[in-house]
Amino acid sequence: MKYFFPLFISLFLSFPLFSQEEDFSTVEAPQQEELKPFSLEADYFYGTILEHNPDISHLITGHPTGFILSYNRKTYGFNEWERRYRFPDWGFTVAYQNMHNEFLGENIGVYGHYNWYFYNRHLVIRLGQGIAYAEKPYDAETNYQNNAYGSRFLSTTFLKMNYVRENVWRGFGFHAGFGIIHYSNANFRAPNNSTNTFAFNAGISYQVDHEKFPEYNKTPDSLSSTHAERVKYNFVFRAGLNESDVIGQGQYPFYVASVFADKRINYKSTLQAGVDVYFSNFLKELIYYRSVAYSELGLSGDEDYKRVGVFVGHELRFNRVAFVSQLGYYVYYPFEFENRVYNRLGLKRYFFNDQFFAAATVHAHWAKAEAVEFSVGIRL
Repeated sequence: MKYFFPLFISLFLSFPLFSQEEDFSTVEAPQQEELKPFSLEADYFYGTILEHNPDISHLITGHPTGFILSYNRKTYGFNEWERRYRFPDWGFTVAYQNMHNEFLGENIGVYGHYNWYFYNRHLVIRLGQGIAYAEKPYDAETNYQNNAYGSRFLSTTFLKMNYVRENVWRGFGFHAGFGIIHYSNANFRAPNNSTNTFAFNAGISYQVDHEKFPEYNKTPDSLSSTHAERVKYNFVFRAGLNESDVIGQGQYPFYVASVFADKRINYKSTLQAGVDVYFSNFLKELIYYRSVAYSELGLSGDEDYKRVGVFVGHELRFNRVAFVSQLGYYVYYPFEFENRVYNRLGLKRYFFNDQFFAAATVHAHWAKAEAVEFSVGIRL
């Protein structure tokens, strides 16, 4: 669980992911003004840092504790996507965590999140992504022991599963469960061994103006397949900064050109297949470094640092936002780095009738992140 979601992807969660839907289903819903009910939550948690990598064993000395404060915007089916996903919540979370380790210190995270409900809305799964501030990141002179966080600002993800009872008494409710909190910077700066905290949590909630909460709108929508589209072609430019695992080697820009075809098959799913061409300057510097530092490898230092990959993928659509997952294989791979299989995870936001888009994704090799990619593209 080295990365999970990319750095700064919370920008997608805090602005476009929660925008109103502009086009309603072909079955017209009752005309009404959209209401905006919400709830507030407070949690306490207690956990342990998982030893996913033996290199961080010296950082596991206590049981992390902390609290979570959340705002949940409740949905009730005013927009089509709310009905299709069984009335989820979206919202914002602030989390404080004391790692109870002198080298890790304390972290504060700000997240955008989604809640999905199951079993008569008594089981909720929450996924949040955001940015965290680390009190004690790696420092070559003052905190070289912290090989988990190479930068002060980190990507952070949490996943929780709770049993929940809302509005038990005058808007107050309770919940309890467990989850994982992840911190890393996706190789934006070395070192980046990351941490994963498994924690139990419990807390209370309050539905503001609970007596005015609207009834769920269960207006039937058109068949999901009516949203299918013809094959379309996408041209994407991706860029960012990253660093190799060699501490102090420096950050370098990278560029990726991608071309792919996609086919939307229904309201939720789009299938993809395409080609990536990578220009990773950190790899160019790593090749030269290894040719000098490790003569036994037999490198000249002039090996080609470019790579070409082919991939297949899927997009899970939420209105004008999509969760992207892709699996690829390098067909041109002149310098051996990590392995030939790679994956990409992240969020995409569509604009102007789905013709243009922006995305933030993580490019990784299984559980080893290589870079955070920021992308713009056109879909024709």
